[in-house]
Amino acid sequence: MEWLQVILLSVVQGLTEFLPISSSAHLILVPVLTDWEDQGLAFDVALHIGSLAAVALYFRHELARMAGSWVGSLRGGGMDEDARLAWWVLLATVPVCLIGFTFRDAIEVGMRSPLIIGASLIGFGLVLGYADWRRRRGGRSEYQLGLRDVLFIGGAQALALIPGTSRSGITITAALLLGMSREGAARFSFLLSIPVIVLAGGLEIVGLVRESHAVDWPAVTVGAILSGISAYLCIHYFLVFIKRVGMQPFVVYRLLLGGWLLWLFW
Repeated sequence: MEWLQVILLSVVQGLTEFLPISSSAHLILVPVLTDWEDQGLAFDVALHIGSLAAVALYFRHELARMAGSWVGSLRGGGMDEDARLAWWVLLATVPVCLIGFTFRDAIEVGMRSPLIIGASLIGFGLVLGYADWRRRRGGRSEYQLGLRDVLFIGGAQALALIPGTSRSGITITAALLLGMSREGAARFSFLLSIPVIVLAGGLEIVGLVRESHAVDWPAVTVGAILSGISAYLCIHYFLVFIKRVGMQPFVVYRLLLGGWLLWLFW
């Protein structure tokens, strides 16, 4: 891999994994705009590891409390807000796992069209814009979710299997529609990313083990580091940004990018 390719793909993955603008839409543009060859499965695994490390590091204190309380709830120690949040994250992951494992091949083969990605960017972007406009002030935090809320957000997360939807975008949209604050919606969305990235990375590792290709370890190492750094900075500044400005700039960006993809591939 060229070092420019390593840097660009790593930063794009780190940013778009958590911004509500769809990583699939951006990664499909790379081969369109360049003559680079496919980066390979090992590099994809490295980028996921970097993103996972970033979100785990950013939420390390919350995750430590959640893990301790969750284990305590299994031992009959009661259900405090951290244990409940841990159970909610696990429960909201079930729909995307079931649908993803069941229809994985059909989605990868039949729904990778740039036209589908462009339409998804526009359609779900408009819904995000409405949800954000509707919820401009106040709202609940991630600790104030109920079972119905979690099932709704989990069901919405399964829609992210449609390329161009954006996992963070659709979960934040669902949370805003339920009356959560912008920051609470984003934080819950980021916590939801942890089991999803673990499962997606696990599948890629299984595929990597089956391959016999040589691994470009310098590129893989640098990719993981850059992906992690860009993802960590993205999480931090995104939470600051949305409290002051909201989601509308991302909505405009989605509409422009989706329209460009439709124009480019129609």
